[in-house]
Amino acid sequence: MNTRTPLLNPLTLPNGAVLKNRLVMAPMTTCTGFYDGTVTSELVEYYRARAGTLGTVIVECCFIDAKGPAFPGAIAIDNDNKIAGLARIADAIKSQGSTAILQIYHGGRMVEPELIGGKTPVGPSAIAAPREGATTPQALTADEVDVMITKFGDAVNRAIKAGFDGVELHGANTYLIQQFYSPNSNQRDDKWGGSRENRARFPLAVLDIAHKMAERIAHNTFIIGYRFSPEEIEVPGIRFADTLYLLEKLAERGLDYVHFSVGQLLRPSIVDTQDPTPLIDKFIAQRSERLAKVPVIGVGGVVNKADAEKGLEHGYDLVAIGKACIAYPDWADRVLNNEHLDLYIDSTQREALMIPEPLWRFSLVDAMIREVSAPGRKYKAGVYQEKVEAEALKLKINVTLDTDRITDISMVPDDTLDVDFTETFESLRNRMLVANSPHVDAITGATTQSEALKKAVSRALSTSSKEYVIEEGGNPAAPQNYDVVVIGSGGAGLAAAIQAHDEGARVVIIEKMPTIGGNTIKASVGMNAAETRFQAMKGIKDSKELFYQETLKGGQNKNNPVLLREFVELAPEAIDWLADHGIELNDITITGGMSIDRTHRPADRSAVGGYLISGLVKNINKRNIEVLLDTSVAEILTENGAVTGVKVVDEYYDSRILYAKSVIVATGGFSANREMVVKYRPELDGFVTTNHKGATGSGIAMLQKLGADTVDMGEIQIHPTVEQTTSYLISESIRGGGAILVSQEGKRFFNEMETRDKVSAQIIALPEKSAWVVFDEQVRANNKAADEYIAKGFVISAPTVGELAVKLNMEHTTLEETLARYNQFVVDQKDEDFGRTTALRHPLNQGPFYAIRVAPGVHHTMGGVTINTDTAVLDSNKQPIRGAWAAGEVVGGIHGANRIGGNAVADIIIFGILAGRNAAALARS
Repeated sequence: MNTRTPLLNPLTLPNGAVLKNRLVMAPMTTCTGFYDGTVTSELVEYYRARAGTLGTVIVECCFIDAKGPAFPGAIAIDNDNKIAGLARIADAIKSQGSTAILQIYHGGRMVEPELIGGKTPVGPSAIAAPREGATTPQALTADEVDVMITKFGDAVNRAIKAGFDGVELHGANTYLIQQFYSPNSNQRDDKWGGSRENRARFPLAVLDIAHKMAERIAHNTFIIGYRFSPEEIEVPGIRFADTLYLLEKLAERGLDYVHFSVGQLLRPSIVDTQDPTPLIDKFIAQRSERLAKVPVIGVGGVVNKADAEKGLEHGYDLVAIGKACIAYPDWADRVLNNEHLDLYIDSTQREALMIPEPLWRFSLVDAMIREVSAPGRKYKAGVYQEKVEAEALKLKINVTLDTDRITDISMVPDDTLDVDFTETFESLRNRMLVANSPHVDAITGATTQSEALKKAVSRALSTSSKEYVIEEGGNPAAPQNYDVVVIGSGGAGLAAAIQAHDEGARVVIIEKMPTIGGNTIKASVGMNAAETRFQAMKGIKDSKELFYQETLKGGQNKNNPVLLREFVELAPEAIDWLADHGIELNDITITGGMSIDRTHRPADRSAVGGYLISGLVKNINKRNIEVLLDTSVAEILTENGAVTGVKVVDEYYDSRILYAKSVIVATGGFSANREMVVKYRPELDGFVTTNHKGATGSGIAMLQKLGADTVDMGEIQIHPTVEQTTSYLISESIRGGGAILVSQEGKRFFNEMETRDKVSAQIIALPEKSAWVVFDEQVRANNKAADEYIAKGFVISAPTVGELAVKLNMEHTTLEETLARYNQFVVDQKDEDFGRTTALRHPLNQGPFYAIRVAPGVHHTMGGVTINTDTAVLDSNKQPIRGAWAAGEVVGGIHGANRIGGNAVADIIIFGILAGRNAAALARS
């Protein structure tokens, strides 16, 4: 072990406690507690495995009050029953020779109601956090503030009794302590708010009570630290000068350390983007003599010894290690022996690394997992510069590559960039570095910018990969060999690629668009399946036979009965397949044409599409499955009637051959091909479409050239509820959640839960050829998609039905009478006007009330190529074309004349899995 590094120097804290070295394990939530916040044995062993050489372990944030957890599976210190479990963690850490500190916190307005039994979270003021879908908290009364301070004191008391060597007061990450200090979240007019001095009262009071508890029952070297976020980007918000003011006040009262909460050790200001000075440098330069006596911890981006030593060089007294400690329980031993580490986790090593299952599935950890045995692409090491252009944004980025990894992504300095983009870039950069892939989730609220950045990184990888081939004496335009080529990166294509890979095939995905996801990413409602374990858990009695009959009826008996039977039979297995791949659809609702709740969606009731693609792409990344974006298939190659591969053309018009025994076509339908739609349905000329612009029917055309037969090409579904100015689909889950449709007269005109074709026809029959989706706060609260529509500006709202009617240019008495009559139907569970029998969930009587103007739009093409139950593409003689497979909307026959909402997602996953399995089997034969 190298003993000459300053990292091993001991540090004496202001209270006399001695830390044996400068290395700290950062507090990171593991989501591993029991439902009530008690400690699991798995969590104890997780900390035991990481303690030892590290001088100090700061245990993850522990909530002090029942309304305080900001994470599922958070651990608690809210009552004395928690002491015994926490004592096991403290003992495990100390038994290995490390100092044990417990971080305590309250989430305040950042707490989701779902985590606290549906109750309203609390905060300094009744102001929601500036994030999409945030709940407005209930403002704490003056008496409740006093009680909250007492609860922090109780938590310190319990931490002492549990045997911890100290506590860290969590005044960062926009949690309650920070909320009290922030002018954004604290707009009180009593002694706890207003001036900066008043806003500082709460953190100072929490520190005071921590000292009182320590003086009462702890030894005199009990450690009290404070974690802080140096700035807030919001206006108004905490600025660096405000932070220095607070830290000086805290130092006056007595602190043993302060802990910078930043994403990178040397991060500059997120507010003053013209100043590249690291905040730690500013802190060192501006702090008083008193504050300079308080040691400071830095955190963020520490993977190797040089990273930690650089932190000490800039003035940090201690360096905290985060994700690297998860990936390497013996991190300190490795780096002190000068081992160079890459930030990834071998997918087979969860148990060996003592990583609890919930943490394994946590997003940042999940993104670090990869199949180390997978071949992956090879790169020529170096720095590659690419341009990023999106709307008004124009910049250059440098992508630094090693032979198999992205090692850095940086912006070329540009004074014109705004603060919001800088934050977007940092967040996306971290995601791509951790995943070692540009294929990661976009940043919410900055999708266009995110996709442009991801595309630029993807270009850099492609350029480097070509240069690697040239350097090795190869020709990047030379033919390449795969087992399976998948055309299309929507849900069907991704599911097929994952399954084919897991069956032992070498797979590549070809996508003509610049982004992954296809039409699937726009899916909203959910995935239909009958007789699932999630239905059983909720007491829902369903049957596959009923599902079959209702789908057949919805398709006007034109469905291919053999394919439909396969679809219904395999749907529950597909739900389980998704869950096994970390994509759990365990909340259940209903769609039009169904009589039972069988539409499975994410637990948070968000739109299924983004959730599904995000989960599938994580699985693609884990397996290092190659994805070629902006690459079109010019033709599918055949020899002697069997598929032999594809000819592809990239965005630079370079072409090459990819040989494969199996080609899976998952290119979707043709709703965005106006000429093709009008060819089969002239009356749909002029209709908007909900589809992405890549849904042009190219896969159907390619397969027809091979002799593939087609079916039901004239069966084109229009969706009844489409916002016309943006072509944005308003999810059926809104009506499934209890919403109604009204005409411009303010009257209901049809059964909202009928099939899409019938509802669409009734809207078209109205004089105005449009309708209003009307719902209340109860529907909104249970459907995250509604918050998305509000954010996009589609929604008109008012506190009362009458006021809403005025905004909609309706007679207020008419709309009031309509809702009153419907609400009575809900009470009676009998719709006397239109015979609605499903989704009569609750009266629409809780303000505010909402409305969205909708009209039909082209949504789904039920027609396509013909396949058998193996997903093999059939020719006009109903014989399989060897090596050609198809899944998803490119296929016809499954849905008949009308698709039931929620059946498309089931279709793509069921037949995507089948296609991947069978294509791999043929390739290996």
